[in-house]
Amino acid sequence: MSLPHALLGLLAEQPASGYDLLKRFDTGLAMVWPAQKSQVYGELAKLSENGLIEVTGTGARHRREYGITDAGRAELRRWLTEPGLDLAFRSAALLRVFFLWTLSREEGVDYLEKFAQVNRERVAALESIRDNAEWVGDPVQICGWLMLEYGLRGSTTSEEWAGWAAERLTEHL
Repeated sequence: MSLPHALLGLLAEQPASGYDLLKRFDTGLAMVWPAQKSQVYGELAKLSENGLIEVTGTGARHRREYGITDAGRAELRRWLTEPGLDLAFRSAALLRVFFLWTLSREEGVDYLEKFAQVNRERVAALESIRDNAEWVGDPVQICGWLMLEYGLRGSTTSEEWAGWAAERLTEHL
């Protein structure tokens, strides 16, 4: 997945400002593709330059609202339907686990316990979103629910794994 395509997908639902898009990332996409303010605004400028989005309005303090163009919808569709899935998985957190042997046992266990805690907190936050949402069943919401469920299941598994790994590290190092 790429940030430009994520932005196109969000704008395909409805026009939004950079600020609104950042909020959507924080509440819906952060589990799979986090984005920083500078990245979002930089990509919005590039998408606009390439004719994939356009400014549809301005608000207070020169706040720009963007909408997707026909060319942007075509690019989003091309990306969604292109053959081959990019199943590459990168995780700085797991890369660190690979090198925990360079730390003391206590430091390694502490890292894994923090890893579990972060995932426990993520599960609680996602459960709150799920439990407080008004599910109306439109296609956008259904796909959001699928992502939410992925986040819940993945974070639950990661929390369980980190607890198990901390126990193994304690026993074997």
